[in-house]
Amino acid sequence: MMNENFSIKHWSEDDKPREKLMLKGKMALSDAELVAILIGSGSRNESAVSLSKRILASVENNLNALGKLSLKQLMEFKGIGEAKAVTIAAALELGRRRRTEESIELHKITSSKAVFELMQPIIGELPHEEFWVLYLNNSNKVIYKSQLSKGGITGTVVDIRLIFKTAFEHNATSIILTHNHPSGKLQASDADKDITKKLKLAGDQLDIKILDHVIITEKGYLSFQDEGIF
Repeated sequence: MMNENFSIKHWSEDDKPREKLMLKGKMALSDAELVAILIGSGSRNESAVSLSKRILASVENNLNALGKLSLKQLMEFKGIGEAKAVTIAAALELGRRRRTEESIELHKITSSKAVFELMQPIIGELPHEEFWVLYLNNSNKVIYKSQLSKGGITGTVVDIRLIFKTAFEHNATSIILTHNHPSGKLQASDADKDITKKLKLAGDQLDIKILDHVIITEKGYLSFQDEGIF
């Protein structure tokens, strides 16, 4: 009987990723091979693996960038129709949601980096700005988090009264503010500093401490506490 590891040489290129996964496990596959499994087949003159490599090369082999491509952009590649584009988009969205669920396990906030790890999968890659609030108990564990506002690329509107109303409802003893900068610029604007100052003053009066304000981008963060902006 022919050994399976030898017979792989005789399989078509389109079959190799699927069989390779079965024989060696998912960790043995490259990103292109995994995408090839999703699309199933290429075009008449191009295998699924080659097509996947071309698609990935267009985004510099960055899976986060691939996840941002629209269905229309994916369908611009010869061999990618609507069904294949939807499959790719759905798979990458599942990956993003998995990252979000994994980050929820990070209950205790011990640093600004922990805030980044919690919030980056949620707001780090959005094309618009969102303002979120983390509500903590006296052990610095996140007991609730909420989106306070959603705005255009230039900013959001923050309701100070709603922030503290929610804090009382959840018996929070401290708060961490966070919002994203779709531009990727890690710099606090005057508006960012102003709203933080107002919230800090209000928190002092209500005995609910504002621990930090963290600006999130796709690849990094800026902490008001770390930078001494408070």
